[in-house]
Amino acid sequence: MLSVGLAVLAAVEILVRADGLRGNLALALLLALCTTLPVGVVLAPERGAPVRGTAAIALTTTCVLALEPFRALTLAGTAAQLITVHALGRAGTPLLSGLLVLPYVGLALAAAGDPADSTVRVVAVLVATLTSAAAATGITRHVRTAAQAHSATERAFADTLLEHAARGERARIARELHDVVAHHISMIAVQAETARLTTQGLPADGATRLLAIGDTARAALTEMRRLLGVLREDADVGVTRRPQPGLSQLMELVDDSRDAAGSRTRLIVSGTVAPLDPGIEVTAYRIVQEALTNARRHAPGAAVDVELRYGADDLALRVRDNGPGPGPGPASGFDPGHPVGRDRVGHGLLGMHERAATVGGTLRTGPAPGGGFLVEARLPVRAEALA
Repeated sequence: MLSVGLAVLAAVEILVRADGLRGNLALALLLALCTTLPVGVVLAPERGAPVRGTAAIALTTTCVLALEPFRALTLAGTAAQLITVHALGRAGTPLLSGLLVLPYVGLALAAAGDPADSTVRVVAVLVATLTSAAAATGITRHVRTAAQAHSATERAFADTLLEHAARGERARIARELHDVVAHHISMIAVQAETARLTTQGLPADGATRLLAIGDTARAALTEMRRLLGVLREDADVGVTRRPQPGLSQLMELVDDSRDAAGSRTRLIVSGTVAPLDPGIEVTAYRIVQEALTNARRHAPGAAVDVELRYGADDLALRVRDNGPGPGPGPASGFDPGHPVGRDRVGHGLLGMHERAATVGGTLRTGPAPGGGFLVEARLPVRAEALA
């Protein structure tokens, strides 16, 4: 419809200018149609690039011929030329879009030495300027659109990787906590069976209930093992069969970190030290372990303080180094959608966040006051807080 409308306008202009044209009216009308109708092919998205390029070249050639020698280039034809170079630039063919400007530049240079062709020179310069601007605008639009599409693809890819990493981290956490939970359920089954067999004068109804408790506990263990098998398939890493670590091994972890990094690493403990739920201890140990690993990786040689504060309701962890601090990124806190700059390569911060959330705790990471990097976690230790 656009090309037909431009063709009608070009034909009307030719009829109005009939007296001042070089050549016969029929030829001028043909040139008017040839300088406007091909724009419909150029703008058709279903056409292939070769067909659109051929139509653009044909339109430009006709426009140059209409300008010199016939001087039948219309305003509609000029508009069609501008639309053509803009569409080519926006479609991702910047080379052809720029080449279509050159004939007008050559025509302007050829007419520069002939005073009789001053009108042609002025029109050629004007069209060359306008087509250059149209081509540049189209190319800029294409580059901007491509950059936005690339950024969207990168964000989608990063989100997919982050989701996959979170799923794998949760599977690893579940495997670690499996031993702790399985031990408690096994104790329920054993104690129920022991009470049923050793209690003197136990009513039949009580024995039946204890038997049901033992059966339920054993069924839960079976389901847990089945689930654990699925999790191992989802996050296939080397599985080691050894007791899960706890806070009693924290001093050994700090010593190993000090020997590996060759720097000062301190463990500061405050509050009343008491045994905690094994799941809480495993989580605390792994958070400290990952924080020390990140400190060695991103701040080699920096001193690290590991603070452990036992409270009535929660266990507070603070791991701080005096290194250069995080790179460009969030000032504080943890946003799973935008990993902190100093941990962009791996998923250490994500793992710590997932572990803290698993036991109902919170985690904050970011620059430490006065410099360095800080990891803070609060893990609830009371049963009502864990519920």
